[in-house]
Formats: sequence, C-alpha cells, structure tokens
Amino acid sequence: MELTFKEIIKAGGIVFIFLVALSIYSIAIIIDKYREFKKIIYRNRIVTTRVIHMLKTSPKTEDVIKNLISQKNIISDIIVSLINYRGSISEKKQYIESMIDYYNSLWSKKLNALATIGSTAPFIGLFGTVIGVIRAFKDMAVFQSAGPSVIAHGISEALVNTAMGLFVAIPAVVAYNYFISNILRFNSEINWIVEQIISRYYKNENT
Repeated sequence: MELTFKEIIKAGGIVFIFLVALSIYSIAIIIDKYREFKKIIYRNRIVTTRVIHMLKTSPKTEDVIKNLISQKNIISDIIVSLINYRGSISEKKQYIESMIDYYNSLWSKKLNALATIGSTAPFIGLFGTVIGVIRAFKDMAVFQSAGPSVIAHGISEALVNTAMGLFVAIPAVVAYNYFISNILRFNSEINWIVEQIISRYYKNENT
C-alpha cells in the first residue's frame, strides 16, 4: 500500500510537521549563506592572487598600498589596516587577529543553527518514530483480529519521521562543513599573507 503525501503528514503527525519546518528553515539558511560565501570567496581569490604577485614583484610597501586601496574587499581592508597601523609587530598581529575574529563572527552567523539542526533532526525523527510504534502496538492490542498487517502498516507510517529526520540533517551537516572549511581557508590565506608582509617590511622593527 502506497502512502500519499497527505497520508504521510497524517502518519508523522506534529513531529513530521516540525521537521518540515526545520527543513525549510535549514534550506533558507543554506541558500543565503551560499550566496554570501560565493561572493566573498570569488573576490578574495582575485585579491589574494594579486597580493601574492605584488609581494613577489614589488619591493616597496607603498606600491602594495596603492594597489590595495582601490579594492573593495575584506582581504584588502585587512592588509591596508595592517600596513597603516602604528605599533610594534606584536601589536600589529593582535590588531589583525581581532579583525579576522570579527569577520569570522559575521560569517559564522546562523551556522550554529545549521549545526544544531544537523545534530538534533535525526533524534527528533526517532522520537516521532517511537511515538508511532507505540501507537501501532496500541492499535494491534485493540484490533487483535486484524493480524500483523495492522502493526506492520503502523510501523511503516511511523518510520516516515526517521526518514524525514535524516532528510533534514544530511544537507545541514554537509553545508555546515562546507562553510566552516571556507572560513578556515580564508584564515589560512590571510594569515600567510600577513606573515609575508610583516617578514618583508617589518622584520627589522622591535617586537
């Protein structure tokens, strides 16, 4: 016996409806963050390539500043701030670390929600399944003459919550790992560039 979508919702009950709402919310976050990250990553890669080239070819700090000042990008803002900041090397590093932490906090918004959905959705689905199985056994006790088909049908209906829980969790976990890996990549790239600039232009300064 095949279940229609209306019957699946009815079988899953309030837990299934809650999981559907979580799925919609999760997908909305994924789409929004993907657009944000795609734009940031594209611009960062262009500027990173230019900065690396300038570090290899330009002997003057002023040349780097002139090329970066025209860019409207997070990496260019961080590097210009590093060059213009007045202080020791350790103070420059602390200042840049605070900037990076600030941007990380901006990009990490709503990612905790994805992580929470990814970790809890399967358990919510399992909870709905347990409730459905209890109901199926109760129906079997009431309709003993109906045979095993009653409990079999009831359990099959109950399992839709488990399936829905996994359906919600898997995209959330994959998306969360994707976004986190991009944040870590950004941190690695900008830290490397900062170290190159400091070692090239400020290595003779007091720390």
